[in-house]
Amino acid sequence: MLRSRRKSIDRSLLVAAFAFAAFVVLVIGGRLASASSSRPVPEGDSNFALEAAAGGVAEVRFGQLAQEKGSSDAVKAFGQRMVADHSKAAEKLKDLAAKEGMTLPADMNKADQREYDRLSKLSGKDFDQAYAQAMVKDHSDDVAEFEREAASGENAALKQFAAETLPTLQDHLKQAREMARTVGAPAQM
Repeated sequence: MLRSRRKSIDRSLLVAAFAFAAFVVLVIGGRLASASSSRPVPEGDSNFALEAAAGGVAEVRFGQLAQEKGSSDAVKAFGQRMVADHSKAAEKLKDLAAKEGMTLPADMNKADQREYDRLSKLSGKDFDQAYAQAMVKDHSDDVAEFEREAASGENAALKQFAAETLPTLQDHLKQAREMARTVGAPAQM
């Protein structure tokens, strides 16, 4: 009887030792993994990335809509450029976010969805003018946000992304203003 009790205790100690060893490996492994990954993305930079991603999705969708519904060659060409440029920027941002451990939205925000729905009900000259106005406003806002991130972002990778993307957005704004003049959209910004 003493032997069976001793075997039972020996097995219990062995199981406990293995369980403790597994626990230690998990804890130390988790600490090493978190030590090797980059520090968390600061909230301001994270918000920038989330807004940039959702905005990029919106620009692609709006660009597709412009190619489909635009009556002016200027609107259709601008829409085509939006799809190409914002798809490319979205891929860069997606890769960067993955390296930083961030998850980005795959769809546009609610305000952009409402604007998309409004534009999708228009056609002809009304569509062209409304789209041109929306693109001037949107790219004015984008340029300001990207300038802010490029100047004062804390995350080096996002700051560099903003600085590298900014000239393209500034060119988009210039082209959007030219498009607005071409289609006779009311002057703004």
